[in-house]
Amino acid sequence: QVQLVESGGGLVQAGGSLRLSCAASGRTFGTYVMGWFRQAPGKERWFVAAISRSGGTYYADSVKGRFTISRDYSKNTVYLQMNSLKPEDTAVYHCAADLGHSVSTDPNNYDYWGQGTQVTVSS
Repeated sequence: QVQLVESGGGLVQAGGSLRLSCAASGRTFGTYVMGWFRQAPGKERWFVAAISRSGGTYYADSVKGRFTISRDYSKNTVYLQMNSLKPEDTAVYHCAADLGHSVSTDPNNYDYWGQGTQVTVSS
């Protein structure tokens, strides 16, 4: 069993920055792929970024160059640094853990999910 707890969301003006954190417990952190997804009201859950077990990173085109995913193995934590935020980035952001070996952008491939943290970007 893996427990994931997100933090760091909030209200920010367009152009601002936020850093999300996701603390993981219950299994060996380094053995799984970590991802961030977001879900706006009435919409599906969309891939944002993922990081492999070895630290390789992957991004949705909409956030490439603005968001950075990273992981700290000593703290069992994955981060999402979000810069140059836009109103369309407003959503609930969820982190997820995939016990498989390959990075996936499909939320159905992820095994464990956090409760999510709200990010609101005002114009």
